[in-house]
Amino acid sequence: MRVVVPFVQSLFFLLILCALPRLALAQATVTLSGYVRGATDQGVLPGASVAVPALNTGATADEKGFYSLPLPAGRYALVISFIGYETITREINVNRTQRISFVLPEAANELGEVIVEGSGTLEQKLQTTQMSVERLTTREAKLLPALFGEVDLLKTLQLKPGVQNGGEGTSGLFVRGGSSDQNLYLLDEAVVYNPSHLFGLFSVFNPDAVQSVDLYKGGFPAQFGGRLSSVVDVKLREGNPKKLGVSGGLGLISSRLTVEGPIVKDKGSFILSGRRTYFDVFTRQINKLNADDPEFNPIPNYYFADYNAKANYRLGPKDQIFLTGYYGRDVFGFNSANSFNFDFTWGNTVAALRWNHVFSPKLFMNTTASYTNYDYAVTNKIDQFSFNLSSRIHDIALRTDVEYQPNERHTLKFGGATKAYRFGVGRLQAGSKDGRLGFGSDVSYRGQEGALYASDNFKASDKLQLEYGLRATYFQSDSNRYVGLEPRAAVRYSLTPNMSLKASYAMMYQYVHLVTNSGASLPTDIWYPSRQSVKPQRSQQVAAGVSFLLGRGQFLLTNEVYYKWAQNQIDFRDGAQLFVNSDLDAEFLFGKGWSYGNELYLEKKTGRTTGWMGYTLAWSKRKFAPQRGTTGINNGADFFPTYDRRHNLTVVVLHRLTERLNLTGSFVYSSGAPTTLPQGRFVFQEVYGAEAVAVPIYPDRNSYRLAPYHRLDLGLVWNLKPNRLFDESDLTFSIYNTYNRRNPYFIYFDQIKDPNSDQVTGYRARQVSLFPIIPSVTYNFKF
Repeated sequence: MRVVVPFVQSLFFLLILCALPRLALAQATVTLSGYVRGATDQGVLPGASVAVPALNTGATADEKGFYSLPLPAGRYALVISFIGYETITREINVNRTQRISFVLPEAANELGEVIVEGSGTLEQKLQTTQMSVERLTTREAKLLPALFGEVDLLKTLQLKPGVQNGGEGTSGLFVRGGSSDQNLYLLDEAVVYNPSHLFGLFSVFNPDAVQSVDLYKGGFPAQFGGRLSSVVDVKLREGNPKKLGVSGGLGLISSRLTVEGPIVKDKGSFILSGRRTYFDVFTRQINKLNADDPEFNPIPNYYFADYNAKANYRLGPKDQIFLTGYYGRDVFGFNSANSFNFDFTWGNTVAALRWNHVFSPKLFMNTTASYTNYDYAVTNKIDQFSFNLSSRIHDIALRTDVEYQPNERHTLKFGGATKAYRFGVGRLQAGSKDGRLGFGSDVSYRGQEGALYASDNFKASDKLQLEYGLRATYFQSDSNRYVGLEPRAAVRYSLTPNMSLKASYAMMYQYVHLVTNSGASLPTDIWYPSRQSVKPQRSQQVAAGVSFLLGRGQFLLTNEVYYKWAQNQIDFRDGAQLFVNSDLDAEFLFGKGWSYGNELYLEKKTGRTTGWMGYTLAWSKRKFAPQRGTTGINNGADFFPTYDRRHNLTVVVLHRLTERLNLTGSFVYSSGAPTTLPQGRFVFQEVYGAEAVAVPIYPDRNSYRLAPYHRLDLGLVWNLKPNRLFDESDLTFSIYNTYNRRNPYFIYFDQIKDPNSDQVTGYRARQVSLFPIIPSVTYNFKF
C-alpha cells in the first residue's frame, strides 16, 4: 500500500472540514426548491438565477437545473433569469417549505441581441467561488464560423484563454500546459476516452444533441477526479416533452438529423440524433471510374458516424430517471489492385442510467451507473498473409452524488464512486490464408478504482465565500495498490459590488495513462493502468484572479494567474516497443513538469454586439533525468513540449445586423509550436569509394519554433422565414482562413542537387500547410 500525498497536508484539510462551524440561522427559515426549464423544449437551464432582490440573496441552478433557496418566512418577489430567455417575476408567499419550478420563455431576439450564453449572468460569475471555468452552449457554437461548416464544440473551447490546440485542424485540447490525455471527458457523467473523429479534426459531440459544455481548467470541485489538467463536462438535451419535432442540417461534408418528442406528455421525453459524413460516397465512385488505370493510386475510403439517444421519465414529484446512449465509429479502408488491403476502425460506445431523487428541498441525490468502451482494430492483408492488431479499454462505473443545503450559509456535497476497468493493451493475430502459418498474442490487465469526496460551500459573509473539500481515491491493478488524498480549496472575496478576488488550490491524481506512438502515421492509442513501476501521475495547481464588472454590468473583465507542477509525467525511451509487449513497464521514462501563466479575459453578453477577447501568456516545461540505463530525454535538460505557446490571442465577435442576419467572426494568434529540426549534416562514407551518406545533426529537443499561427474566420447566419415545410430554418455561410494564411503543419527538408552532376549540394527546408481558405454553406431546418 502506498500513500501518495503527505499525511500532514491531508490532515490539515480534514481539520478544516471538521472545525469550520455549521452556522444555523437565528431566524426560522423555509426552503424553496425546484427546476428551471426552457419553455420551448422543457430542457433544464443550468446556471439559471432565482433571486430575491428585497433580501439581496438568491440561488443558482446546478448542472441538473435544480435550485434550492432558504428564505425567512414572508412574501417576496422572485426574479428568475437566464441569458437568452425572458426574465420573469413571481410574487410568492413563503410560509412553508415547498417546491416551485419555473419555465422561462425564450427571448424574442434569441438569435439576435442575446446570443452568448454562460453560467448565468455576469454578476453570478463575479460572485461564485468557482474560478477557471467556462460554459458553452450549442446556440453559441452554431453561430461561429466552422471548418467545412461542421460545428465543433471542442474547437470553440479552443477559443477560450488557457486552452491550446494541438495544431492545424485538430480538436484536441491542451489545457494550462497539460498533455491531451490529461483531460477528463464526460458525457452525461460517463467517460469518453477518445473525443475525436477524422484523426482529430472533429470531436465526437454532435451539437444538435448537446445542451451545454462546462470546461474546468482549475479550482476543480471535489466531485471530479481522475485527470490532471481539465474536466470537459458535456450534458445532452432531454427532448421536448410536449410535441414531436424534427430538425437537421445539410453540410459540406456531413448531414445531421434529430427527432425528439414526448414519451408521455409532460412526464417523459426522448431525443434521437445522428450524423454521417459523405467522404466514402465520392471516393468509391472515383476509384471505380479509374479502376482500369494501372497508374492510378486508389483513394482510401473514409467516413465517420455517430448516434446519440436520451430518454427521461418522471416517476413522481421527487423522482426522475434518465437513459443516455452514444455510439460512434470511424472507418478507414484502403483496397488496392495488387492484393494489399488495409482497414482501420475505432470508436466509442457509451451508456448511462441516471436516477435523480429529491428527499426534501434541502437534500438532493443523483445516482449514475455507466458503461464505456473504446476500441480500435487494424486489419492488414497482403496476398495470402494477414494480421489483426487491436486494443481497447472498457469500464463499468457506479457513482452517487448528494447535495445538502442545511441553511443559506452552507451547501454540502458528498458522494462516492467505484469503477472496474479492463485494459486490452494489445491483441495480435497473424497468419496465412491456408492456415499453415499463424501466431497470436494477447496482453491485458484489470483494474479497480474508487473515490469518496466531501465539500462545503460556506458563505461566511456577504463579502467572503469559501469552498473546501477532500477527495480520497484508490486504485488497484493486479497486486499493485495506490491510495491518494486530494485536497481542494477556493475562496472569493468581494471588495466592492463590482469587484471580487478569487483564489484556488487543487491536487489531482491520474491512475490511467494514454500510450501514444507519436511516430505512427495513424493513431495508435493504448490506455495503460498504474502498476508497480508505473506510478500515478500527480499535479498541484494554485490560481488567483481578480474580476471586474464594467460598463454598467455589460462587461466582465477577469485576470487569472496560475502555477501548476506535476510529478511522474510519462514518456517513452527511444525505440520503445508499444504493441504486444508483455513488459511495457520497461519502456516508460518518468519525469516532472511545470507550467505557469497569466490569462486575461473580457466578455460581453448583452446588446447587438456580443463576444469575448482572451489573451494568454504562458510557459510549459518538462524534465526527464537519466534513468533505466538511458540518458533520459534531452540528456536530462529541461525542454518545451510541442504544445507550449508563449502568446495566445483570441477575439470572437457576434453582431446582429438585422432581425434575421447575424454576422460572426473569430481571430486567433499563437506563437509557433516548438519542434526539433537538424541544425546541420555531416557526410559519412563507410568505405572508400562507397556512396556518401549525409547524417543529420540534431540539437536539443524542441529548440526551434515554427512560424506563428494566425487565422481569421467569418460567418453569416441568415434566418429564413417560416414556411409550410419548416417552422425554423437558416443558411449558415462560413469562410475558414479568410485571408488564406498558410499556417505551418510540419517541416521537411528537400535535397538541392547540382543540375549538371545530379549530386546533392545542400538541403532546403519546406513547410507543409494543411488548410487554405475554405468557404462552406450549411442548411439547418426544424419542423
